[in-house]
This record gives sequence, structure tokens and C-alpha cells, in this order.
Amino acid sequence: MSILPAPKRRLWIWFLWLGLFYTVWLWLVAIKGLWPEARENWPMALAMAIGSYAAGSTPMGGGTVGFPILVLLFNKSAELGRDFSFAVQSIGMTSAAIFILARRQPLAGALLKGALIGSSIGLPLGIFLVAPWVPALWIKLVFAVVWGSFGILHLWRVNEIASHEGMTDFDERWDTRLGVVAGFVSGATVVSVSGVGIDMVIYTILVLVCRADLKIAIPTSVIIMAYCSVLGILTKMAFTGVQSEVFGNWLAAAPVVALGAPLGVFVVDLIGRKPTLLVVAVLCVGQLVWTLVREQAVLGVTGLVLSVLAVLACLYGFERLRAWGAVLVGEIRRKKEELPASNEATKESPEIRPTVVDS
Repeated sequence: MSILPAPKRRLWIWFLWLGLFYTVWLWLVAIKGLWPEARENWPMALAMAIGSYAAGSTPMGGGTVGFPILVLLFNKSAELGRDFSFAVQSIGMTSAAIFILARRQPLAGALLKGALIGSSIGLPLGIFLVAPWVPALWIKLVFAVVWGSFGILHLWRVNEIASHEGMTDFDERWDTRLGVVAGFVSGATVVSVSGVGIDMVIYTILVLVCRADLKIAIPTSVIIMAYCSVLGILTKMAFTGVQSEVFGNWLAAAPVVALGAPLGVFVVDLIGRKPTLLVVAVLCVGQLVWTLVREQAVLGVTGLVLSVLAVLACLYGFERLRAWGAVLVGEIRRKKEELPASNEATKESPEIRPTVVDS
């Protein structure tokens, strides 16, 4: 497989985005007189300094930090945590996505395309038809279980995940169809309920099924979460409304995450992804334990047992995806071994491929 020269970067696009955003933000706080509201919510800005770094350097959106801080630490409603996740990620994850595209980083193009299509349908449907019927406690538990199990996966399999190179070469039409299904289901369920999650789903498919390099999987997950965050907050603003406290927290945190998430994209290339993944994985498991302890009186023994079983079910699902990926890789290798001698040159091509999506 020939190696193409690295495409020219276009970082001026990202700097233009930053200029436009900070112009609007300064207009809000200086001209419209909203600085006191931003200053009042400074703790969220401090918290999102960490959350935005995680958003750019891992497959976990900034809402992964913002949600538990608002809901568990500040004792705010789960609905506020979900709406804030959409709002703050629409800046932080979008900024990171623009930075990734401007740098022309490799992406899983076919899977990303399918996920964009699927989530465009699934997320609005979930906001209208699923989220309104989910009790606040369930929102907390969905978030805690999904991200807790995701953290356990990385504590268990991080060496294997970090060792992948390139991406298993499946048929791109298969990748796209898989992305459509994953985007629709995750958008209609976990994202519409908690404000995060599609990045985790796409990332998990990439690293467990497609055996994708983290340098491909994480940027791809950042871009799909950025898209869903913008779609989610616009849908809620236009049709269902958002929680009243979202704007003040957003006003404080937005200028931080606009730089913090792209900084995560850049810094992780210098220090490596494994240490960051391990730290965030510990935080994910920690918030799971914290949620179960905090809500044990409401959950009771039955609720605690069901929550643990839900975590085990997620881990079982992860292992099935991993096994499925191993089968697919084996089939591809067997097909290559069966190629006739005349195609020996083709046979020597590696079964991995990075796909680049041009910005």
C-alpha cells in the first residue's frame, strides 16, 4: 500500500472559528452586560477545564465531566446535566472537530458518514419520544452505567486497545450501514437521555470490531459527538426548550472549552493516549460508584443489583463486539491467504487502512 504525502493543514479555519466565537462571547458579557452571570458560575468553568481536555483527547465528551459535576457534586437535576452537556459540547467538541479537520487527521470516513445519517434521524426522535418519559433517576443511572462500564473496559483492555495500528479493511458499504444503525440507536436512546454517548458507541465499534488505531478512533468519535451536540441543543431550543440554568453555566464554561478541547487533541499527541485514557477510565468508574452510593436509599437492594447487572451486560456486549471483530479479521486474513500466486503483490498489502475525510 503506497503512503500518500500528508495533506496540507488549514489551521486558519480553526483560528477563524475561534475569532468568531470569542467575538460573540465578548459581545454577550461586555455589551449585553452578562459578565456577572458568567462570574457567578465560575466553578463550572474550572471543572470544564478538565472536562474539555478529556473531550479532545479521549472518546468521552466534555459532558462526561460536566454531567456528574452538576448532578452529583452540585446536586442539580439530571435534566440540567443533559441539557448542559449538549450546550457546552456544542462549543468544545465543535472546536475540537474543526481543529481535527483543519489538521487533516485520519478518520474512519465510511463509519462516520453512516453515523451522521443515523443520528440525524435517531437523536431528534429520541428527544421527542424517549427522553420525556425517562425519570430523572434513570437518566443518572444510564449515564453512570454506560460510562462506568466503559471505564472498566479500558482498565481491562487498555494495552490491547492502545496497540492497534491502522484499521481493519472491511467493505466501506458495510462500514456505512453499521454506522447508520449505531448512530440511529445510540442517538435515540443514550444520547437523547444523557446528552453524551454516541462518541463512546462509535469509538467502541472502531477499536473492538474494526481494530482501529486510537489516532483514527478518537478523532472520529469527537466529530460525531460534536455533530450530535449541535443537533441536540438546536432541537431542544427550537421545540422542547432547555433548563433555565443552562445558559449561565454555558456562559462561564464556553470560553474555556473552546480552547481546552483542541488543546487535548494537540497535547495527547505529545504524551500519548494511554495515560489519559487510564485517568479518565478511573474517573468513569468512580462516578459509577459515587452514583450507586448516593442513590442507594432510593434504589434499594433491587435497584443496586439491577445496576450491577446492567454494567455486566454492557461488559458482555463489549466482549461480544471484540469477539466479532476477531472473527472478521480472521475471515479477511483467510481470504488473503487464498489469493492466487499471481496476486501475491496484492496479498502483501496490510489489512489495515486509515481513511481520511477532507475538510
